[in-house]
Order: sequence, then C-alpha cells, then structure tokens
Amino acid sequence: MRPDLEIIADLVNPGARVLDLGCGEGDLLAHLQEQKRVNGYGLDVGADNITTCVRKGVNVIEQDLDEGLDNFPDDSFDMVVMTETLQSVRLPGRMLEEMLRIGQECIVTFPNFGHWRSRLYLALKGRMPMARHLPHTWYETPNIHLCTFKDFERLVREKGLRIIERFVVSADHFNRPLMNLFPNLFGSIAFYRLGRPGSGNA
Repeated sequence: MRPDLEIIADLVNPGARVLDLGCGEGDLLAHLQEQKRVNGYGLDVGADNITTCVRKGVNVIEQDLDEGLDNFPDDSFDMVVMTETLQSVRLPGRMLEEMLRIGQECIVTFPNFGHWRSRLYLALKGRMPMARHLPHTWYETPNIHLCTFKDFERLVREKGLRIIERFVVSADHFNRPLMNLFPNLFGSIAFYRLGRPGSGNA
C-alpha cells in the first residue's frame, strides 16, 4: 500500500464507518476492511477503478464529486477521507462542509504549492512549477485549486471547522525537523484531520 495511505489508515479507528472520496482502486478501503474491520464505501468515476474495487470486495459507488454528496444523509459515517483530491473539485469549501455533514470527522491530504522548490522555480523560471508533489504541466494538471497549507487553514477557519491533527511530510512521505518548524515552506504534502465546530477530540 502507498505510504500516504498507510498514514491515513493509522488515523482511522477500528470498526469505523468510512467513506473514501475518489477511492481509486480501493487499496485504502481494502486494507481497512481487512485490518480494522471498517464498514467502508468508496466513490469514484473511473470505470477501471470501479471494476478493481469490486474485484477486491470494496463497496464502490460511481459518482462525480462535483455533483455533491446530497445522496448521503447527515452522520452517515464516522470518517470521510479525501486523498489528494480536494484541489481538483470545483468547490473545495463546500466539499469540506459536506464531508463534515455526513461524517463526524474527515481526513484531507493535498500537495503544497508554497513549498520552497515551487517558489524558487516560479521566481527563477517564471513558469508554473513542476515538482515531485506537483508533477503535471499547467495545461495537463487535474488540480484546479492549487493552494498552500496557510491557504487551506484559512479556509478551515472561515468555515468554522476544527483542525484536530496535522501531519506534514516530504514528497517521499518522510517527516523532517524543518517541516515541523516551517511547514508551509518545507512541507510537500499535508494530512489534516478535521472536526466539526465545537466537537470534542476523538
């Protein structure tokens, strides 16, 4: 399993009800079902991904995230997960609200456009940065809302949501001392565990 999925799996409680938005081939849910006995569902639009999920025994629904999550009632899940997908949806702020309407908590991961390499690339070359955590050219990228960690945390505050935990890692998913001191400058990818306003810690 990918290193980022292992980090997420550690944040999910055994037996939880989990929804994975943009679940891909279902690796995370398959692992959680086997190791933590979660009751999991995934959403994806890729036909090949859906076929692979079914083959792995993962419950999957074909659904475009930009169409919203209105088909799920409030408090349907304990945890809603979105792995490096938030930056590709049309309305990220609305998506966060919906995730925490249907889930008690959510986990969001995304690449940091404020990393020092991205800043240097833009300053020296005058072109949209490419890096290990931002590997696409500007005209091929699926990311339509590139942001920094500071941008994301400002959005969370504006929505009145609560940051329960944050992990910042490099492109190869290791944590280093400078990332803890200056996460927005040296972190490549962030993992945020969010809760509803005024909710208690898990």
